[in-house]
Amino acid sequence: MRTPVGLRTFATLLVGALMASSVAAQAGSLADTLNQLDGQGRRQGWWQVSGPVEDRPEYAAGVLFEEGRYADGRRTGVWKRYWPNGHPKTEINYVKGFPKGAYTIYYPDGTPEEKGTWDLDRNTGGFKRWHANGNLAQDFTFNEFGTRDGVQKYYYENGRIEVEVTVEKGREEGVLKRYHPNGDLWETARFQAGTMEEGSFKSYRPKGPVPEAHPSAEDRPAPARVAGEATNSAEFKPDGWNTLYDNQHRLSQQGLYRKGRLWNGKVYKYDPNGILYKVEMYRNGRYAGKGVLTKDDQ
Repeated sequence: MRTPVGLRTFATLLVGALMASSVAAQAGSLADTLNQLDGQGRRQGWWQVSGPVEDRPEYAAGVLFEEGRYADGRRTGVWKRYWPNGHPKTEINYVKGFPKGAYTIYYPDGTPEEKGTWDLDRNTGGFKRWHANGNLAQDFTFNEFGTRDGVQKYYYENGRIEVEVTVEKGREEGVLKRYHPNGDLWETARFQAGTMEEGSFKSYRPKGPVPEAHPSAEDRPAPARVAGEATNSAEFKPDGWNTLYDNQHRLSQQGLYRKGRLWNGKVYKYDPNGILYKVEMYRNGRYAGKGVLTKDDQ
């Protein structure tokens, strides 16, 4: 945290010397009040955590990791976490120790990656995610229960829309439209309560030249069906919509398949304790980025 400097006066010569001594005194005051515990052992006031940080060797000694305010041992207000290069990594608002309100996640260069509103354990309201080049990647809306609700949009790195679909209470409803990177319509399918209607899928040839897609640093092919995964229908559709479950009856993959491999959809990742911790999004058979964890995914 930067040392606060006293109010400037209109005098410039004599007061300059007085300010130097004032800054030194305030620095001592800050050191006396930083990272303090009250008589009950609770954290109070402004706290900073600097390297070395356990399990994070990238933070060298003295490199600021995070900072924010405690009130009676609970985080309150905006807490900031930093990349090792000093750029902001996250800004999250807390109320009585819980994330509540606006938050922002940043790329290592300091540009925004994700913005939204968090209410204890769920996203609510508007949500946006950006590609590393600054173009919008996802534009979602969540209801007060943390479920996607309303028009949902995905965008290519070139800024053109890729997918547009209406979601009602977490389930696709109506016509899903997918576009080529040049803006021409590519695919359509009709959904009812999250299930694609039989025979509604249509594919279209582009009318103009399609720009070459530039893979991301994490680009990788979508996974195929794992042996033993069950489906929510009588049989697996190599070319069609599938919902797959692993051998522990947990949601594993969901989306549109082509030649037996996930083409457009989600892959769900669980930790050793069986807790869902990540949703991966795949578009056109390749990894497209992180998805948003919602209650419908758990």
